[in-house]
Amino acid sequence: MESQFGDGGSVDLDDTRLEALNPQPLLTRDYETRPALVYERLRQQHGPVAPVDLLGVPAWLVLGYRESLQVLQDDDGWPKGLENWRARSEGRVPADWPLGPSLEVNHVLIQGGSGYRTLRTAWDAALKPFQDPRHPQAKRLRTAVTAYADELITLIAQGGSTGVADLSAQFSRPLPLMVASHLLGFPGSQGDDALMDMWRVLDAGPDAEPALERLLETLAELAAAKLKEPGDDFPSYLLAAHPDLSLDELARELFMLLGMTSDHVGILVSNTVVEVVSGEGGVRASLSAGMVREAMNRAVMRKPPLVNFVPRFAAKDTPLGNYTIHAGDPVWVSSAAAHADPLFAEHVEGSTTISTRAHLSWGAGRRQCPARELASTVAAVGVSRLFERFSDLDLALPADQLPWRSSPFMRGLRSLPVRYEIASPAEQPAAATPEPETAGTVVPDPSARQRSSLWRYLTGLIRAGR
Repeated sequence: MESQFGDGGSVDLDDTRLEALNPQPLLTRDYETRPALVYERLRQQHGPVAPVDLLGVPAWLVLGYRESLQVLQDDDGWPKGLENWRARSEGRVPADWPLGPSLEVNHVLIQGGSGYRTLRTAWDAALKPFQDPRHPQAKRLRTAVTAYADELITLIAQGGSTGVADLSAQFSRPLPLMVASHLLGFPGSQGDDALMDMWRVLDAGPDAEPALERLLETLAELAAAKLKEPGDDFPSYLLAAHPDLSLDELARELFMLLGMTSDHVGILVSNTVVEVVSGEGGVRASLSAGMVREAMNRAVMRKPPLVNFVPRFAAKDTPLGNYTIHAGDPVWVSSAAAHADPLFAEHVEGSTTISTRAHLSWGAGRRQCPARELASTVAAVGVSRLFERFSDLDLALPADQLPWRSSPFMRGLRSLPVRYEIASPAEQPAAATPEPETAGTVVPDPSARQRSSLWRYLTGLIRAGR
């Protein structure tokens, strides 16, 4: 046994190995419906770091805010990369472990080792034109996001000036996928089948495996096309910044951008809407003051889309919380649990105009999400257009009855049923007129939309007015 000094003085550290602790399953029905209670039970029983069972594989879950920062900010002490996982190297991770496929796709969020820095530098370079508001690509992207949002809202309104809609399926989820298609440079609506497959993969249903195979094949074909004829898009910029990427490696990076950004942004839009319309005062006040990003910031503190980060691994035996984490143990940082840690939660001032940016929704340290500005921009435009074009938006279910979907990584709504009323033309602020350098933005082609699988699906969801 070792000891360390915490807030209450010296604390004896439990040196028991993870595999000998017989941890309780994390992904239970309680976790699906009431994750905050699960985190609190673990905190009461184990302190800021708890052993858990992830679908048959033991891991450490970091619940404390301070401990989360310690792990996220120390890449040398807590590296990523599955090659650092002792149990995997020793053959103790089942070949059919359900989380295996998502972690084996070795992209920028997963990768460790010497190749990461070069890849991350290339990502930063490829994303900069879309994230820096001074660049014409960023201005064109914002114009395109506005056009996509208006397209989706107009489609919803075909059910009548008042009606009922599933704002998740009809707006929050398709919007970032349409934007991702724009970023990836899919011609016309040819990426729509890939977008539908991305949904199937994210939902992890019975057709997820064949959908993943089709999607990776489609992305490999797109990568080959960009290698042959570069364009004004993310894959072309990534190849220019990292010419040594193979087509397979490029396809994996495009998969990460499509999947992670899309799901994160869609959940962020839905969660912000729920926080606004269900009566959370600070979020409502921020939106009323025109501070959309502040409303989103308050929403992610309460309900972060990415609840658990991909695993890191102890580089050596290291004290953390009340335990010794042994070299090669997997460590999952939970942003949702860290935000509920009294050390963080009790110092969040709800009445201030600007809330803290010290939350962990985008990670921390050198491996903070590379696309955080892009994701924030897309979500902010989407939320803004919703509340500008709907004069009334109310939940069709009590907030505590909304159906949630939880995974080891993300937590979002299965559906967001709302009652809406479209604002009259006189009440609706017009979308911003494109500046000269954004005039080349591709405007959605209605006839192509009608032929696309995504648009046929969305059209089928239109419901008549109440």
